[in-house]
Amino acid sequence: MELNEGLQYRLAVASRAIAAILGGYAVTALATAVLALMLPLARVDAAMTATLLSFAIYTCAVLWVFAARSAFQAWMGIGLPAATLGLSLLAYRSIV
Repeated sequence: MELNEGLQYRLAVASRAIAAILGGYAVTALATAVLALMLPLARVDAAMTATLLSFAIYTCAVLWVFAARSAFQAWMGIGLPAATLGLSLLAYRSIV
């Protein structure tokens, strides 16, 4: 049985909202951690700079999710950077 168009639309919007809220948070948290560790500044300055940049990163993630053509593309646009940042964080932590 096929879902009607109204329900499909609502599910796509709900999926994007979840991607924006949860996925955007994940990307932002990972990017903040990576930046705080890798910026060539004093630890406190690197943490402050990364935290301030997190607001712009989260905003861009949310904008990306709702600008994508499909919910799948939105999830890929959040998932791939999150995976890359997570692997970067693991690689950095295993080196240090």
